[in-house]
Amino acid sequence: MPYKPTVLSEEDRAKLERMIRSPTTSQGLAQRARIILSLADGSTVEQVANEQGTSKARVYRWRLRYLDNGLDGLGDTPRTGRPRTLAPDKVQKILTATVERIPHEATHWSLRLMAKYAGVSKWQVQQVWQAADLKPHRIKNFKISNDPQFADKVIDVVGLYMNPPDNAMVLSVDEKTQIQALDRTQPMLPLRPGQIERRTHDYKRNGTTNLYAAFDVLTGQVMGRLTQRHRAVEFLSFLRQIERDTPKKLDLHLILDNSSTHKTKEVKAWLEKRPRFVMHFTPTSASWLNAVENWFSQLERRSIHRGVFISVKDLKEEIHRFIRAHNKRNAKPFVWTKSAESIIQKVARAKQSLGNET
Repeated sequence: MPYKPTVLSEEDRAKLERMIRSPTTSQGLAQRARIILSLADGSTVEQVANEQGTSKARVYRWRLRYLDNGLDGLGDTPRTGRPRTLAPDKVQKILTATVERIPHEATHWSLRLMAKYAGVSKWQVQQVWQAADLKPHRIKNFKISNDPQFADKVIDVVGLYMNPPDNAMVLSVDEKTQIQALDRTQPMLPLRPGQIERRTHDYKRNGTTNLYAAFDVLTGQVMGRLTQRHRAVEFLSFLRQIERDTPKKLDLHLILDNSSTHKTKEVKAWLEKRPRFVMHFTPTSASWLNAVENWFSQLERRSIHRGVFISVKDLKEEIHRFIRAHNKRNAKPFVWTKSAESIIQKVARAKQSLGNET
């Protein structure tokens, strides 16, 4: 077969030169344009291959495609393999299996298991799940309160957050018990470029402490008290601390959970003599309604979880340091946005979904 010379029209030459100059042209297409231009300028296939750092076979391929199809032949041809779109019945099969069936090999579907079951690619499964907002790999914990006074307590607590009374402080109060002073069995390996901080998985227990905290909803300031034990006696001591450290002219509205230490005879007798203390109890199994729980999670994430404590004394010093730093730099008013009505309706829907509506 005689060798066909590579002849370019002025129009094609101009287009190929624009391709090379354009910053949006892919590297592959730019190389093909340079191959055709070099061949048209009289370079041999071997010379072009050396100049472009490619093989002679590839130079021949793009030359032939140009001769057969012009500039259109330099584009990428469709790849072989499984089609990227799925038939509706295949999509429905994936969706039905995801929400109604459990794979034999696991407790939930993964991309690999579903792709194997449906006879499609993992990429196709991912597209179907994303379109339907399905996330089989994720799970959330929940617990629905069965408190018979749930609605009344929600209205009471949310009302304090959204419309606090005048001449009063609203304090969210709770305990974080059994905080462990943990020390690692070997020194930490520090953070450095290209390497995350590392620590041993095993640890040494050096004792525990308990933290009583009162979170001021209006300012975000925190009062804290560390104790060795967790009893009504320690809770009373914390109430006395709150009484000492707050302005006498203000009423004190305390939001608490239903711990037995909050309702002993001693506590009730002490409160009866101090009418400025008004107690508001959250529903059972509704700790999320207590604002101080959010602050406890900050304490855990930012101070305790990655801390190394060789003694309970070290742990206590760190907690006190965190409280001081929070009050000085990070304290801000607590803002509650969800209405009591919307919370009550959401819980009612959840109960209905579980079939235990009362």
